[in-house]
Amino acid sequence: MRFTRGRGGADPTGHPLPRRAGALAVALLALVAGGVLAGHDAVDAQAAPGGHADHAYVLSPEQERAALELQLAPVRGSEFRADCPSKGRANDDPIVRPGQPGASHMHEFFGNTTTNAFSTLTSLRTGATTCDPVADRSAYWVPTLYQNGTAVTPQSVRIYYQGITDRTNVQPYPQGLRIVVGNPLAAGPDQNPAARWNCVGIPQASRDFPVCPAGSRLETYLDFPTCWDGRNLDSADHKSHMAFGLGGVGGTCPTSHPVPVPRLEFLITYDVRGTGLTLGGTRDGANVTTAPGYTFHGDFFNAWDVQALADRVRQCVVDGYVCGNDGKPIQQ
Repeated sequence: MRFTRGRGGADPTGHPLPRRAGALAVALLALVAGGVLAGHDAVDAQAAPGGHADHAYVLSPEQERAALELQLAPVRGSEFRADCPSKGRANDDPIVRPGQPGASHMHEFFGNTTTNAFSTLTSLRTGATTCDPVADRSAYWVPTLYQNGTAVTPQSVRIYYQGITDRTNVQPYPQGLRIVVGNPLAAGPDQNPAARWNCVGIPQASRDFPVCPAGSRLETYLDFPTCWDGRNLDSADHKSHMAFGLGGVGGTCPTSHPVPVPRLEFLITYDVRGTGLTLGGTRDGANVTTAPGYTFHGDFFNAWDVQALADRVRQCVVDGYVCGNDGKPIQQ
Protein backbone atom coordinates (compact mmCIF):
# COMPACT_ATOMS: atom_id res chain seq x y z
CA MET A 1 0.00 0.00 0.00
CA ARG A 2 1.26 3.48 -0.83
CA PHE A 3 0.70 6.24 1.66
CA THR A 4 -0.27 9.68 0.38
CA ARG A 5 -0.68 12.99 2.06
CA GLY A 6 -3.56 15.24 1.09
CA ARG A 7 -3.12 18.80 -0.15
CA GLY A 8 -4.90 20.36 2.79
CA GLY A 9 -3.56 18.09 5.53
CA ALA A 10 -0.80 18.57 8.04
CA ASP A 11 2.65 17.08 8.26
CA PRO A 12 3.80 15.21 11.39
CA THR A 13 5.05 18.46 12.96
CA GLY A 14 1.61 20.03 12.65
CA HIS A 15 2.48 22.31 9.73
CA PRO A 16 -0.50 22.81 7.43
CA LEU A 17 0.26 21.65 3.92
CA PRO A 18 -1.75 23.71 1.45
CA ARG A 19 0.22 24.00 -1.78
CA ARG A 20 -1.36 27.35 -2.61
CA ALA A 21 -2.37 26.00 -6.01
CA GLY A 22 -5.14 28.55 -6.48
CA ALA A 23 -3.02 31.58 -5.66
CA LEU A 24 -0.10 30.33 -7.72
CA ALA A 25 -2.32 29.48 -10.68
CA VAL A 26 -3.68 33.02 -10.61
CA ALA A 27 -0.13 34.35 -10.49
CA LEU A 28 0.89 32.22 -13.48
CA LEU A 29 -2.10 33.37 -15.54
CA ALA A 30 -1.40 36.98 -14.65
CA LEU A 31 2.22 36.67 -15.76
CA VAL A 32 1.24 35.19 -19.09
CA ALA A 33 -1.59 37.67 -19.73
CA GLY A 34 0.59 40.60 -18.77
CA GLY A 35 3.36 39.61 -21.10
CA VAL A 36 5.91 39.18 -18.33
CA LEU A 37 7.11 35.79 -19.56
CA ALA A 38 7.33 36.91 -23.17
CA GLY A 39 9.20 40.03 -22.14
CA HIS A 40 12.13 38.18 -20.63
CA ASP A 41 15.28 37.56 -22.62
CA ALA A 42 15.17 34.04 -24.06
CA VAL A 43 18.24 32.93 -22.18
CA ASP A 44 18.62 30.74 -19.12
CA ALA A 45 21.03 33.06 -17.35
CA GLN A 46 21.74 36.75 -17.56
CA ALA A 47 24.24 38.53 -15.33
CA ALA A 48 23.07 41.74 -13.72
CA PRO A 49 25.37 44.73 -13.25
CA GLY A 50 27.13 45.39 -10.00
CA GLY A 51 28.60 43.12 -7.34
CA HIS A 52 27.50 39.52 -6.97
CA ALA A 53 26.55 39.47 -10.68
CA ASP A 54 27.47 35.78 -10.82
CA HIS A 55 24.61 35.14 -8.39
CA ALA A 56 21.98 36.83 -10.57
CA TYR A 57 19.69 34.78 -12.75
CA VAL A 58 16.83 35.42 -15.15
CA LEU A 59 14.93 32.38 -16.42
CA SER A 60 13.98 31.92 -20.06
CA PRO A 61 10.22 32.12 -20.77
CA GLU A 62 10.02 28.31 -21.06
CA GLN A 63 11.89 27.77 -17.82
CA GLU A 64 9.91 30.39 -15.91
CA ARG A 65 6.67 28.76 -17.01
CA ALA A 66 8.06 25.33 -16.00
CA ALA A 67 9.12 26.61 -12.57
CA LEU A 68 5.69 28.11 -11.92
CA GLU A 69 3.87 24.98 -13.08
CA LEU A 70 5.97 22.82 -10.77
CA GLN A 71 5.15 25.10 -7.84
CA LEU A 72 1.53 24.01 -8.26
CA ALA A 73 2.48 20.40 -7.49
CA PRO A 74 0.28 19.01 -4.69
CA VAL A 75 2.94 16.36 -4.09
CA ARG A 76 2.62 14.25 -1.01
CA GLY A 77 3.10 10.65 -2.01
CA SER A 78 6.63 10.30 -3.35
CA GLU A 79 9.17 11.87 -1.03
CA PHE A 80 11.63 11.65 1.82
CA ARG A 81 12.90 14.38 4.11
CA ALA A 82 15.54 15.72 6.45
CA ASP A 83 15.09 18.16 9.34
CA CYS A 84 18.11 20.44 9.51
CA PRO A 85 18.07 23.21 12.16
CA SER A 86 20.24 26.28 11.68
CA LYS A 87 23.91 25.88 12.50
CA GLY A 88 24.45 29.65 12.54
CA ARG A 89 25.11 32.51 10.14
CA ALA A 90 28.10 34.06 8.38
CA ASN A 91 29.05 36.37 5.50
CA ASP A 92 30.20 33.33 3.50
CA ASP A 93 29.10 31.55 0.34
CA PRO A 94 31.18 28.47 -0.59
CA ILE A 95 29.50 28.19 -4.00
CA VAL A 96 29.41 31.80 -5.22
CA ARG A 97 32.37 33.14 -3.22
CA PRO A 98 34.56 30.07 -2.55
CA GLY A 99 37.68 30.78 -0.55
CA GLN A 100 36.57 34.36 0.22
CA PRO A 101 35.50 34.55 3.87
CA GLY A 102 33.35 37.58 4.66
CA ALA A 103 32.83 38.47 0.98
CA SER A 104 29.15 37.54 0.78
CA HIS A 105 26.02 38.99 2.29
CA MET A 106 24.80 37.29 5.47
CA HIS A 107 23.51 33.74 5.09
CA GLU A 108 21.78 31.32 7.45
CA PHE A 109 23.35 27.86 7.18
CA PHE A 110 21.64 24.49 7.82
CA GLY A 111 22.97 20.97 7.91
CA ASN A 112 26.72 20.50 7.85
CA THR A 113 28.26 22.20 10.89
CA THR A 114 31.62 22.84 9.19
CA THR A 115 30.24 24.90 6.29
CA ASN A 116 32.24 28.04 5.58
CA ALA A 117 33.83 29.85 2.65
CA PHE A 118 36.45 27.10 2.27
CA SER A 119 34.06 24.13 2.23
CA THR A 120 34.73 21.32 -0.24
CA LEU A 121 33.15 17.92 -0.72
CA THR A 122 36.01 16.41 1.27
CA SER A 123 35.47 18.74 4.24
CA LEU A 124 31.71 18.25 4.18
CA ARG A 125 31.98 14.46 4.04
CA THR A 126 34.00 14.46 7.27
CA GLY A 127 31.92 17.13 9.03
CA ALA A 128 29.10 16.75 11.52
CA THR A 129 25.52 17.79 10.77
CA THR A 130 22.45 19.29 12.39
CA CYS A 131 20.30 17.10 10.13
CA ASP A 132 18.09 14.19 11.07
CA PRO A 133 19.15 11.83 9.48
CA VAL A 134 22.88 12.15 10.12
CA ALA A 135 23.49 10.49 6.74
CA ASP A 136 22.76 13.93 5.29
CA ARG A 137 25.94 15.97 5.63
CA SER A 138 24.91 18.36 2.89
CA ALA A 139 25.25 22.13 3.26
CA TYR A 140 22.14 24.27 2.74
CA TRP A 141 21.86 28.03 3.08
CA VAL A 142 19.57 31.01 2.44
CA PRO A 143 19.87 34.75 3.11
CA THR A 144 19.39 35.67 6.75
CA LEU A 145 15.98 37.11 7.67
CA TYR A 146 15.85 40.34 9.68
CA GLN A 147 13.03 42.06 11.52
CA ASN A 148 13.64 45.71 12.30
CA GLY A 149 17.37 45.10 11.82
CA THR A 150 17.64 42.09 14.15
CA ALA A 151 18.56 38.70 12.69
CA VAL A 152 15.88 36.00 13.06
CA THR A 153 16.83 32.33 13.49
CA PRO A 154 14.43 29.94 11.73
CA GLN A 155 12.06 28.11 14.03
CA SER A 156 12.19 24.98 11.84
CA VAL A 157 13.82 23.87 8.60
CA ARG A 158 12.52 20.84 6.76
CA ILE A 159 14.15 19.68 3.52
CA TYR A 160 11.94 17.62 1.20
CA TYR A 161 13.15 15.43 -1.68
CA GLN A 162 10.18 14.75 -3.97
CA GLY A 163 9.28 12.78 -7.07
CA ILE A 164 7.96 15.41 -9.50
CA THR A 165 9.50 14.97 -12.96
CA ASP A 166 9.64 11.50 -14.59
CA ARG A 167 9.40 9.99 -11.10
CA THR A 168 10.08 6.35 -11.95
CA ASN A 169 13.41 7.24 -13.57
CA VAL A 170 14.66 9.68 -10.91
CA GLN A 171 18.38 9.37 -10.12
CA PRO A 172 20.19 10.32 -6.89
CA TYR A 173 22.18 13.54 -6.85
CA PRO A 174 25.89 12.89 -7.35
CA GLN A 175 28.07 13.82 -4.40
CA GLY A 176 29.50 17.30 -4.84
CA LEU A 177 26.57 18.64 -6.90
CA ARG A 178 26.08 22.36 -6.23
CA ILE A 179 22.90 24.27 -7.07
CA VAL A 180 21.70 27.84 -6.54
CA VAL A 181 18.06 28.80 -7.13
CA GLY A 182 16.43 32.23 -7.14
CA ASN A 183 17.48 35.73 -8.17
CA PRO A 184 19.02 37.74 -5.32
CA LEU A 185 19.42 40.78 -7.59
CA ALA A 186 15.76 40.91 -8.57
CA ALA A 187 14.57 44.49 -9.01
CA GLY A 188 10.94 43.48 -8.50
CA PRO A 189 8.72 40.46 -7.74
CA ASP A 190 8.33 39.54 -11.43
CA GLN A 191 12.07 38.81 -11.70
CA ASN A 192 12.15 35.99 -9.16
CA PRO A 193 9.45 33.31 -9.39
CA ALA A 194 11.37 31.25 -6.80
CA ALA A 195 10.45 33.65 -3.98
CA ARG A 196 7.33 32.45 -2.10
CA TRP A 197 6.21 33.65 1.30
CA ASN A 198 3.03 33.02 3.24
CA CYS A 199 1.65 33.02 6.77
CA VAL A 200 1.07 29.66 8.43
CA GLY A 201 -2.61 28.82 8.17
CA ILE A 202 -3.22 31.34 5.38
CA PRO A 203 -2.84 29.73 1.93
CA GLN A 204 -2.27 32.85 -0.18
CA ALA A 205 1.35 33.17 -1.27
CA SER A 206 3.34 36.27 -2.17
CA ARG A 207 6.76 36.90 -3.67
CA ASP A 208 7.34 39.64 -1.12
CA PHE A 209 6.79 39.54 2.63
CA PRO A 210 3.18 39.27 3.80
CA VAL A 211 2.12 40.88 7.07
CA CYS A 212 1.29 37.86 9.22
CA PRO A 213 -1.37 38.43 11.90
CA ALA A 214 -1.18 37.53 15.55
CA GLY A 215 -1.33 33.79 16.06
CA SER A 216 0.42 33.03 12.77
CA ARG A 217 4.06 32.74 11.68
CA LEU A 218 6.06 33.52 8.54
CA GLU A 219 6.83 30.62 6.23
CA THR A 220 8.66 30.14 2.93
CA TYR A 221 8.91 27.36 0.35
CA LEU A 222 11.83 27.24 -2.08
CA ASP A 223 11.81 24.72 -4.95
CA PHE A 224 14.91 23.58 -6.84
CA PRO A 225 15.13 22.32 -10.45
CA THR A 226 14.26 18.70 -11.23
CA CYS A 227 16.61 17.92 -14.15
CA TRP A 228 20.41 17.67 -14.40
CA ASP A 229 22.63 17.78 -17.49
CA GLY A 230 24.26 14.51 -16.37
CA ARG A 231 27.81 15.87 -16.64
CA ASN A 232 28.57 18.93 -14.54
CA LEU A 233 28.56 19.23 -10.76
CA ASP A 234 28.45 23.02 -11.11
CA SER A 235 28.43 25.70 -13.80
CA ALA A 236 29.75 29.24 -14.14
CA ASP A 237 26.42 30.72 -13.01
CA HIS A 238 25.78 27.78 -10.61
CA LYS A 239 22.41 27.14 -12.26
CA SER A 240 22.62 26.33 -15.97
CA HIS A 241 23.70 22.70 -15.35
CA MET A 242 20.17 22.28 -13.93
CA ALA A 243 16.70 22.83 -15.42
CA PHE A 244 13.06 22.63 -14.38
CA GLY A 245 11.13 19.71 -15.82
CA LEU A 246 8.60 20.51 -18.54
CA GLY A 247 4.89 19.76 -18.40
CA GLY A 248 4.23 20.09 -14.68
CA VAL A 249 3.87 17.09 -12.37
CA GLY A 250 4.74 13.87 -14.19
CA GLY A 251 6.40 15.82 -17.01
CA THR A 252 9.72 15.20 -18.71
CA CYS A 253 13.19 16.69 -18.66
CA PRO A 254 14.37 18.87 -21.57
CA THR A 255 16.84 17.16 -23.90
CA SER A 256 19.59 19.52 -22.71
CA HIS A 257 19.16 18.21 -19.15
CA PRO A 258 18.03 14.58 -19.55
CA VAL A 259 18.55 13.23 -16.02
CA PRO A 260 15.54 13.53 -13.66
CA VAL A 261 16.46 14.13 -10.01
CA PRO A 262 14.35 14.62 -6.88
CA ARG A 263 12.86 18.06 -6.40
CA LEU A 264 14.62 19.62 -3.44
CA GLU A 265 12.22 21.84 -1.48
CA PHE A 266 13.04 23.98 1.56
CA LEU A 267 10.20 24.60 4.02
CA ILE A 268 11.40 27.21 6.51
CA THR A 269 9.27 28.65 9.30
CA TYR A 270 10.10 31.77 11.31
CA ASP A 271 8.35 32.71 14.55
CA VAL A 272 7.73 36.30 13.41
CA ARG A 273 4.74 38.31 12.28
CA GLY A 274 3.98 41.88 11.40
CA THR A 275 6.16 44.33 9.48
CA GLY A 276 9.84 45.37 9.37
CA LEU A 277 11.07 42.27 7.50
CA THR A 278 14.16 42.32 5.25
CA LEU A 279 16.84 39.92 3.98
CA GLY A 280 20.58 39.82 3.78
CA GLY A 281 21.48 40.65 0.20
CA THR A 282 23.49 42.67 -2.27
CA ARG A 283 22.09 45.94 -3.58
CA ASP A 284 23.98 48.33 -5.85
CA GLY A 285 27.16 46.31 -5.37
CA ALA A 286 27.14 46.42 -1.56
CA ASN A 287 26.24 43.71 0.95
CA VAL A 288 23.23 44.83 3.00
CA THR A 289 20.68 43.55 5.50
CA THR A 290 17.80 45.44 3.88
CA ALA A 291 17.05 43.41 0.73
CA PRO A 292 13.35 42.86 -0.09
CA GLY A 293 11.57 39.52 0.20
CA TYR A 294 11.44 38.99 -3.57
CA THR A 295 15.23 38.54 -3.64
CA PHE A 296 14.98 35.25 -1.70
CA HIS A 297 17.24 32.43 -2.94
CA GLY A 298 18.91 29.26 -1.71
CA ASP A 299 21.97 27.07 -2.13
CA PHE A 300 22.62 23.32 -1.91
CA PHE A 301 25.97 21.47 -1.78
CA ASN A 302 25.29 17.73 -1.80
CA ALA A 303 27.23 15.61 0.70
CA TRP A 304 24.69 12.87 1.42
CA ASP A 305 26.04 9.42 2.14
CA VAL A 306 25.90 7.80 -1.30
CA GLN A 307 24.14 4.58 -0.26
CA ALA A 308 21.67 6.28 2.10
CA LEU A 309 20.62 8.71 -0.61
CA ALA A 310 20.35 5.99 -3.27
CA ASP A 311 18.18 3.85 -0.98
CA ARG A 312 15.79 6.72 -0.26
CA VAL A 313 15.48 7.69 -3.91
CA ARG A 314 14.65 4.10 -4.87
CA GLN A 315 12.41 3.16 -1.93
CA CYS A 316 10.57 6.47 -1.49
CA VAL A 317 10.66 8.54 -4.67
CA VAL A 318 10.72 5.86 -7.38
CA ASP A 319 8.40 3.46 -5.51
CA GLY A 320 5.99 6.29 -4.64
CA TYR A 321 5.96 6.35 -0.83
CA VAL A 322 5.99 9.16 1.73
CA CYS A 323 8.99 8.40 3.93
CA GLY A 324 10.06 9.78 7.27
CA ASN A 325 13.51 10.91 8.35
CA ASP A 326 14.65 7.29 8.58
CA GLY A 327 13.82 6.69 4.91
CA LYS A 328 10.99 4.26 5.74
CA PRO A 329 7.35 4.67 4.58
CA ILE A 330 5.09 6.31 7.13
CA GLN A 331 1.30 6.52 7.58
CA GLN A 332 0.11 10.10 7.26
